[in-house]
Amino acid sequence: MALTVNTNISSLNAQRQMMSSSLGLDQAFERLSSGLRINSAADDAAGLQITDRLQSQILGLNQGNRNANDGISLAQTAEGAMEEITSAFQRVRTLASQAANGSNTDADRLAIQDEVRSLMEEVNRIAGDTTFGGENILDGNYNGNFQVGADAVQTISFSMEDVGTTDNGPNSLAANNGFTLSGIAGIASAIGAES
Repeated sequence: MALTVNTNISSLNAQRQMMSSSLGLDQAFERLSSGLRINSAADDAAGLQITDRLQSQILGLNQGNRNANDGISLAQTAEGAMEEITSAFQRVRTLASQAANGSNTDADRLAIQDEVRSLMEEVNRIAGDTTFGGENILDGNYNGNFQVGADAVQTISFSMEDVGTTDNGPNSLAANNGFTLSGIAGIASAIGAES
């Protein structure tokens, strides 16, 4: 008795073709759902390495952009405080000119002196209270570095000199007993002579 094995070659070919099409369809769906041409090293090993490096650089640049915006915010905060301090000093200069007027009485000059002291207290308050990220930025101690690029060496530094009179050093208001009208008038006349 003879043994025969019946195989359906056409069916086997169809199954193989269906399996190949199914794998291709799965890969197409994976690319479609991720939006990426390269999803694994099997797709393109060199391309995947390049993509990963560029993606890392893009993330670094995006963070650098956010860091730069933080630096801009810091500078704007300092600028706003400095504008207020400048306005106070401009008012002091105006008061010094007003005090130099010979028609003022002693009471008038005392009132002007009180306003000058109030303005200097406001300058001290602004210098002492202007902070960014919890740190005082106008006391001369702030020194910030902002990484603004994808690489660690791409930084911008920010620092300011002490703009307030909050210390007790030789240039502080406390050491000089505050501004006096005669001193301010002398400064105002010296500034006027330079103009």
